[in-house]
Formats: sequence, C-alpha cells, structure tokens
Amino acid sequence: MGASPASDCTNQLLAAVAPEDFALLKPHFEPVELRRGQVLYEPGEIVRDVYFPHEAVISLINILEDGGTAEVAVFGRGSAMGLLSAVATREAFGRYVVQFAGTASRISVERLNEARSARPKLQRLLLGYTEVLLAHTFQLLTCNAVHPVEARCCRWILMLRHQVQQDTLPLTHEFLAEMLGVQRSTVSVVIRTLQTASLIRQNRGSITVTDWVGLEETACECYGRVMDLYRRLLRPHPGGPQEQSF
Repeated sequence: MGASPASDCTNQLLAAVAPEDFALLKPHFEPVELRRGQVLYEPGEIVRDVYFPHEAVISLINILEDGGTAEVAVFGRGSAMGLLSAVATREAFGRYVVQFAGTASRISVERLNEARSARPKLQRLLLGYTEVLLAHTFQLLTCNAVHPVEARCCRWILMLRHQVQQDTLPLTHEFLAEMLGVQRSTVSVVIRTLQTASLIRQNRGSITVTDWVGLEETACECYGRVMDLYRRLLRPHPGGPQEQSF
C-alpha cells in the first residue's frame, strides 16, 4: 500500500489490548495511508474493514435529504472506525470521510470478530469501547441541542487537537461549518472572536491553538466529559503493544 507501518501503540485502543490478544490480531493488520477527503464508506454500504487510526482522523457524517450534513462521530487515535457496524447490520450508518490524512491499521471484520469470539478480555474491551462511543454520541447530541456555537466550536477544535497531538490544525471555515451544522458566516464570527481573545490564530487553511487552557474554559462541559470517558477505558495494558517493538 506504500504506507510505512505505524507502531500500533499510537492507537490508544490497541494499546489497551492485552498482549496475548494483540498477538492474535497483529498478523491480520494491514497498515494503510489515508488521504484527506477520502470517503471510506457511503451510507448503506457494507462495512468490510475496521480502521484503527494513528495520525488520521475520520468523521462519520449524516447526509440529510436537502443536502445538509451533521457530524455524528469522530474517530482518531483513541477509536476504531466501523466497529459498531461490524456487530450489527454491517451497513454504514452514514458517510465515513477522512478529515485528516495519516496512517491507520486496518483489519477485516471477519478476522476481528473471530478474535473477539475467542478472547473474552478482548470482547470486554471492545464492548466497553462501544459503550463509550454511544455515551460520546449522546453527549454530542446534547451539546448540539443546548450549547451555543462558540462553546461547541471550542469543543470541536480541542477534540481535534487531542486526536492529532499538534496545535496547528488544517481547518477551514467551510469545514467547521459542515461539522457544526451552521452557516459559514456564523463560524467566521466565532473564529474572529476566539482570535481576538488570543485563544487561537487563524491562517490560510489552518487554525493554531495558542491558549488551550483558555479554549477549554470557553468550551462547554462536553469536552471534559468525553475526555473522562476515554481516559477511564483507554489505559495502556501492562506489557501490551506500547512496550513491544515492531
């Protein structure tokens, strides 16, 4: 595929897998390079592979009848994209699109299901992740319903900063408007306000976080709640893949 194998410990969900379970999965992983804007699945398509992102970030977007869009979930280094579909209908819930280019470890649904059927600890971990993902989605729906756009925008920027582990993010006003489900003009006003407050700096095609503490204070409570969910689940397993060489 032309991708250099990224250490699987980069993905925090894989880092939480017990070493004996990871050894069973490892031969079936394929390192892939994901391009920005690449659509992995369209709504209703059969999900054949599960992706564990490293540097890449993937969004699940709901496409409305009028052409409007709304972000449903984001999958980065603490996630597994396609896992929930893999245990249900196998159909994609929406459009899975790569928002930030990077690498991921890909495994077929069949191989992953075989492994978790044979390994109770792996099954519990993946079920725990599914519960966290549902709680994350619940929090996101609440956030979109009751919190102002400025707080939601701060939450989104902070989540992406956490996923890619860098302060400069390749974000445009159009992209943020699509993710937040608002007009581009609304995002432009919010970004100007955040820059005036010295929380961010906008450049052509990117936004740099200059005061992440202040940004957290401006964000709604949802960012902290979601981070707590993942921290409780994604504790690296002693002797797990983060301690192995590849």
